[in-house]
Amino acid sequence: MLRGLALVALLASACSKKQEAPPPPNDNPRIPAAELQRGEDACKAYVEKVCACTTPEAQKQCPLAKALPDAMTTGLEIAMNPETTRRDVVQANDMIRKTMKECIEQAARLPSLGCN
Repeated sequence: MLRGLALVALLASACSKKQEAPPPPNDNPRIPAAELQRGEDACKAYVEKVCACTTPEAQKQCPLAKALPDAMTTGLEIAMNPETTRRDVVQANDMIRKTMKECIEQAARLPSLGCN
């Protein structure tokens, strides 16, 4: 009888411990590190060139250009946050890529502004 009670107590204690399920894997899409680095480099180079240019049009663009790397950083923080929903990660990644594209296109326009 004592064995039976001990067995029941052991089983009851084992069943009462909750097994927490591991968190679901984070399958949010990520921008490859090499792509991010190219984009950051492109934005940094654009800011340096447009702010170094002395033409009036380029000087107007300088304060606007300085916001582009910050926009990429903000988007990356949103995309890398584990609490961000998949939809928001996709939108943040899209915004990062559009910002990288803007840096590249604006850098290509610099010669038309009289900048080298």
